[in-house]
Parts: sequence; structure tokens; C-alpha cells
Amino acid sequence: MIFFKPSWVTHEVNKPIFSVDIHPKGGRFATGGQGGSGGRIVIWNIAPVLSENEENDPKIPKMLCQMDNHLACVNVVRWSNEGHLLASGGDDKLVMIWRLTSEGSSSIFGSGKVNVETWKCVYTLNSHNGDVLDLAWAPHDGWLASGSVDNTVIIWNAQKFPEKVAVLKGHTGMVKGVTWDPVGKYIASQSDDKSLRIWRTCDWMQQELVKDPFVDCSATTHVLRLSWSPDGQYLVSAHAMNGGGPTAQIIEREGWRQDKDFVGHRKAVTCVRFNSNILKKMSPGSPKSQQYCCCAIGSRDRSISVWLTSLKRPLVVIKDLFDDSVLDISWSSNGLYLFACSWDGSVACVIFDQKEIGIPLSIKEKNDLYERIYHKSLQKSWNLSFSGTQIVENPELLTAIDKINETSNTASVSCELPEPASKDVSFESPKVSTSILVAANKQVETRLPSGKRRITPMLLTSVPTSNSNEAINITARTNLEVPPKESTSFSSSSPTKSKIVVETVTDQRKQPTFGGSSVKAYSVVNETNKLMGTPPGTQINQLTCCEVPGDQPIVQFINILDPLKLPSGVAVTKQAGNIKIQVTNNCHKTSKGSLAGIEVYKNMNDKEPNWDTYLGSTVRCLAANRKFIVACCEDLSINCYDIKSGARPLPPIIIEDVVSSISLSQNSYCLVLTKTGLLYMWNWENCKSILSRVSIRSLLSGKGVVNSCGLSSSNLPVITLTDGRAYSYVSDLQTWVQLSNPLDPISRVGGSFTKRMSPHLPLASLQKAIPFHNSHDALPSGVTLSFLECQIMASFTIHSPDEYRHWLIATVNYLLDKGPECRLRLILDELLGPTYSSMPAKRIKVDDNILGTSRHAFLQEILEIVKTKLPWQRLYKEYKEQLDELL
Repeated sequence: MIFFKPSWVTHEVNKPIFSVDIHPKGGRFATGGQGGSGGRIVIWNIAPVLSENEENDPKIPKMLCQMDNHLACVNVVRWSNEGHLLASGGDDKLVMIWRLTSEGSSSIFGSGKVNVETWKCVYTLNSHNGDVLDLAWAPHDGWLASGSVDNTVIIWNAQKFPEKVAVLKGHTGMVKGVTWDPVGKYIASQSDDKSLRIWRTCDWMQQELVKDPFVDCSATTHVLRLSWSPDGQYLVSAHAMNGGGPTAQIIEREGWRQDKDFVGHRKAVTCVRFNSNILKKMSPGSPKSQQYCCCAIGSRDRSISVWLTSLKRPLVVIKDLFDDSVLDISWSSNGLYLFACSWDGSVACVIFDQKEIGIPLSIKEKNDLYERIYHKSLQKSWNLSFSGTQIVENPELLTAIDKINETSNTASVSCELPEPASKDVSFESPKVSTSILVAANKQVETRLPSGKRRITPMLLTSVPTSNSNEAINITARTNLEVPPKESTSFSSSSPTKSKIVVETVTDQRKQPTFGGSSVKAYSVVNETNKLMGTPPGTQINQLTCCEVPGDQPIVQFINILDPLKLPSGVAVTKQAGNIKIQVTNNCHKTSKGSLAGIEVYKNMNDKEPNWDTYLGSTVRCLAANRKFIVACCEDLSINCYDIKSGARPLPPIIIEDVVSSISLSQNSYCLVLTKTGLLYMWNWENCKSILSRVSIRSLLSGKGVVNSCGLSSSNLPVITLTDGRAYSYVSDLQTWVQLSNPLDPISRVGGSFTKRMSPHLPLASLQKAIPFHNSHDALPSGVTLSFLECQIMASFTIHSPDEYRHWLIATVNYLLDKGPECRLRLILDELLGPTYSSMPAKRIKVDDNILGTSRHAFLQEILEIVKTKLPWQRLYKEYKEQLDELL
């Protein structure tokens, strides 16, 4: 390791440098701080810093460009992830976006300095009402977040500056730090109000509020630059306190736990910055390498510490590196160079080698890690080509082709090969779809039996205005959705004479009819059967009920969950075990229309498909398991194929609307959600329908919108909403059953109970949004009992034996402490058996088991608890004797 401070990297004598950032491509770095009479940004050549020979070479420039446009001190500079833009924020309340031009060198007025490069301010963003203290680019460069003294975080649309995507309000103090989740699902902000807030990017609502580690903190730092680890598992804050000493708090993504921190600094931590690489080292005595992340921490004590998540102690601590507080830290993209700046106006450089810090994971290793953790690939290197032999190997086939050519000279099928994409893709860009909306010149007028009329609005047709030829090859173990481009708004009435043709029909059905623009949803069921939903959604479409009891129109919204837009001729790839499935819409054009092709390969690296088939309609959604492939098409058909041979086990199934989401379990239960909010479910192995036309409309009360739709581990349909509510459909009851409702005051009692559960368990994973109970609220004892009993029934409904046992034991302990005795006896009678039970027999299995565990085993465990309570000794003796007789 080498560290030094280049004396020539300075703004002015005794002028502080508040921010430093290394360019992603490594050729330059930027500093921001105080200039002569205002703010100053300087872009430096990094080569003279790293090489003494180049530093002493007068032909090699050290400073590349100096920009003094800010009227007051510059607090932060940040390069975009692609490096083509530089963002800066200062005390003048402005955010400036800079871009390199081709104007060449120029002299700086009033000084002898020369700008080797010319960087111009292309956008000025002026919506903040106070100093801008921190900036952060989203992983896909589509958004820019800015935190300010005005207590807000503004999310800017980087594709359409100065358009704002959202303004995050909630902090009551100055926002001094912002950082993005590398997966793109969250953004975190830290403020002087002694809180750290985590926001969802799907709806820009608050996901988590962290306050405990910051209760004893004072507002002594100029910035609070927090950072997210590149694997997305850890969020590290600035300026926390533990036991009276300053720390950097570690917040784990799993349950947002806060039981670890980085300690050792003598004064408040000002900035944290993770190395952008995930690193690895060979473990002693093991053939497998150990993967970890690297984090640098700066403090007001003028020192920097570097930590590896695989070690309990810091890798290195550099004390008294500066004469004043450390204000910012930046890593190079190769992970070997660390730059830091200070209030004393200097910049320090630390150079590591791979033996000290580790070897960065390759793109493939990184994507494999993301696949294991998040079940989706974040790769930027897309495989953009496919090939196949065009040589006829059978003479008989050649003769047959000649005969066909003689009889038909006009029939032809063309295959459009995708062209290589010109840019990398890792997240869906938040661009608004550039398409022309064409209104259909027809509407349907329905005559109801009551004599009333209902006008059904027709969908707008989306006509693309740009040619998109990017071919995207996506490999994932999740279900893929392939929705077409569609509009999300309705056209206004025209002042000219209408040319709409009115078609009048008589309604013979009593069922409600739905109309409106399509709903694109993306739900996945991973290999552990944990329900997941993926942000960020970029649009919201309408779901309209045109006829309901009472003739009152109902309008609800379903959130789009990460739609995948597929232009014509694009191949989308999915992995099912070792099998590769490739879908290409509009791959062949015929005189009657275009075809969609499905090709299945035995292995991911195979060039020749094992089998292929074609469909006469665009494929919207695709799901696969070890036995079947299910493709949902634009023509309302659902097509099922045997994954090994391509044979159809049954003909195409036609439903009444386009599928927006599909889930396929490993034992071949298939669940689909249509754009009008209807659920269908089949068992493909038995060719049997489980559910048909089950509406989710009754669940969409309040402001909640659909967050995910999938199958539980016991193949029950589960719907989760963005407000934290979760429901499962029970066929025996023919209705929805509530599993989680954070909006219910009763649920607030259970916040402390649910946080103790592992978030990986089925019910706990659905109840993450349940808040903590305010200890100042006076609640009757029956409130807690009501919550516990709801948890028992929810665990039973979702078939989670571990949670059932946990909540059963918790309820018994509560009844032993608070009563009433009649409730406790009810539980004991139920566990004794049907002869003694007065509770619904549905909870008692014929084989004397409850969720795979003997009822008597539950009873024995509970009696072991009861016998430790002296006031309940007679109850223990009574039930112990009855159990011994049965055994």
C-alpha cells in the first residue's frame, strides 16, 4: 500500500475541498469546493497522481479544466455511472450538469491557467430552496437524487432534465447524504434530524425509518455521506453513536437489522464509500474463494479506515492524514485507488494492490451472485446473436424443397435477425415511451336489462415513433413478461365532428365487465417459493369497472412491476435449470401476419435448438419449470408445452382478457392475472382448473395497488399490495383471506413480535411492513390476544408449520400470564383431539396432524410450559392425565 498527498491538487490557498470523485473510466477525477470568490470545480488528470514520471513531465497537463460557474461553495461533485455527465451541487441552491465538448483548450480569464478540456454546463436545476449538500446517480443513470438543506430529496429525470420524478418529503432536518441501492429497488437518505430513511423506487414511499443509532448524535458534521455495498446487502451510515462513541452503523438489507457497526474513530464519521467491486480471496485450506466488499470511512478525527466485510478488524487505519475533517472519499473503478479530500484543502491518494484488497469478481461471477441473491441478472454484457445451420444434409429434403419451389413462387418466410445493441442495459430506463397515441374510431354502447346505457371506451393504439433494433438476451430464473408498448392515458374529446362508429349491443350477462388500458405486472416465484416483486415501475395504468352493483363506477390502479419492453425481432432468453428457452416475437413474416418463435436448447451454450415451435400471436408472458413451458399470447391464448419434447399436453386455452402476470410452481401449478384483475389457476399435470375468474377488485380499497402476484410454497394464490397488505385465496371458503394488514391498529401491536421472526419465513416475508407499537399507547390486554390468534390462523392458512408453532407457543405464554382460562382450555381441547375439541374441525387433520406435526406433540410441548407455572398446576395435571390415557 502506498499513500501520499499531491501538493499541486488544490483550489486556492487555504480554500476547502468539499468533494472528490474519480471518473468511472479512470482517466480523470473532479474536485469541488471553494474558489476565489465563489464555488469552484476542477477536473484533474489522474495520471500525474499515480505516476511520478508523468508528474515530472511538463508536457503532460495536470489540470484539465476549471469551472467557476457556481455562485457559492460547491459541496458535491459526482460523475454519472457511464461517465458522460458530471453533476455538481452548491450553496447557491443549484444543481449543474456538465458535459465535455469538442471546443478544445482555452485560457482562464484573469489567470495564467489553461483549460485543456472544455466542460460546459448543459442543465441548471434550481428547484431546491436551500444549499445542495449531496448528489447520487441511480445505477442505470436514469435518475439523479439531490439532498438539500431544505429537508427534501429531489429525484430528477436524467433523460429529460429539468423534469422531476419525485420529491421525497419526510425529513425534518437538513438532508446531508443520499445513496442508491445498487439493485435499483431503494434509495436511502440521512439527515440532521437524527434519522436515516429508506424509500422505495416503485412508488417513492418510505420503506423504513432508522432512528435508534442516531439518538445521541449531534449536528457537528458538514455532510453525512452514507453508502450502499455493491452486493446490495449492507447500507452503512455516517455519524452514529454506540455506547457514547462514534460509529458507522451497518444496516442489513434482510429485515433492516442494525446490530453491527464500524467502531474505532475518535470523532464523528462524516463519509462512507464502498468500493464498487465485489472482491474475492482464496480461503486458507479451502478450494473455494471468499467473496466480500470493501468500505472506506472518513471522520472528523482526520483519519481514514478501510474495512473488509470478511474481517472483524479494519484492513488499514491511516491516522492524522489531514489537518482537518475528511469530507469525501472516492474509489477508482478498478478498486485499487482511493482518493479523499479534506476541509484543509488537500487531496490524499491511497494505492492498494490485489494481494492486500482482493481480486474483483468478473461480470459473470457478479451476475451469478445477483442471481443467487435477487434471482435476476444485472449483467450489462448481453449476448446479441444467434445462429443456425442452413445446410441441407438430407437429399430427400432437397428434392422436396425443389418441388415446393416449383408450385409456389410467392410464399416466403423471412427472418429478421436482431442487430447488435449499441449500449449496455442493466436497469429499465425511466424514459417515457415515445409513441403516438391513435384513438380507435369505434365505441361499444351496451344496453343493460334495466334500460340504462353503458359506453365502453376503446383502447388507444400505440404507434412507435422510433425504430428500436436493440436485441436483448436476458438470462434469469424468474418468469419473464413480454408486454407490448401501450399508452396509459385516454384522449380528450375533439371539437371537430366525431367520426366514431357506435356499435349497440344488448347485455345478457349479470357479471361485471371491465375495460381500460392494459395492466402490465411482473411477479416471480423463486426456487424457495418466496414471493417477490421487482421495482421500479415507470407508469401506472387504469383498471376500470364499468358495471358493478349500485351502478357506481370504480376506478383502481395496478402498479406496473418492472415491465420488459420487447420490440419486433428481439430474442428474449430464459433459463430453466440447464435448459435455455429463447422467445422471439415477429421473427417470421408471412403474407397473413407475423409469427412468434419459441426455441428450446438442452444447454445454455448450445447453438442448435432441441425443438422449436411457432405461434401466430405476440408472446406477452413466459414461465417455465422442469416439466412445462407456458406462453401467454396477445390473442388471449395460453399455450402449454412439454419442455423436453415440445409436445402440447392440451390445446390452447382461451381466456377473456390479456394476461399481465404469470407464476408457475415446480409442481406445475400455474397462476395468471389478467389486465382486468381476474385470476385463473390450473394444475397442468392433472389438466385441471383450480380457479376461474376470481376477481381481485375487492382487495383494491384505499390507496394500495398490486405489488406482486404469485404462488406460495403450498400453491396458494397470494396477492400483496404496496401498502403492506397481503391476501391469499382459499378455495374451500371461495373467498380471499387476509394475511397481513399494517393499516389495522390491531396489527400495530404485533410490530415487535413480527420483527423477531426470520424474514425468510412465508408469513413473516409478507408482514415486513407491520409497524412497531407506540409504547405510550394504552391498549386493552385483549388487543394482543386478538393479534396472536390472527397470526395462528394466518400461519395455518399459508401452511407454514414453523410459524404456526411459534405463534401457538406465544399465544399460550400470553394466556398463562394474562388469561382468560377459557381460551387456554380451548387450545388444549383442540390438541387432545376431535372428541374434546369445540373449535372448527377444519383445523384438525384426519391423520391427527396439524401441518405435518402430531397434535399430541404440540400438546406435550405446551404442557411442559404449563407445568412451570405454579398457579396452573391443576390444569396441567388434568390434561396430562388425559394425554397419558390416549398415549
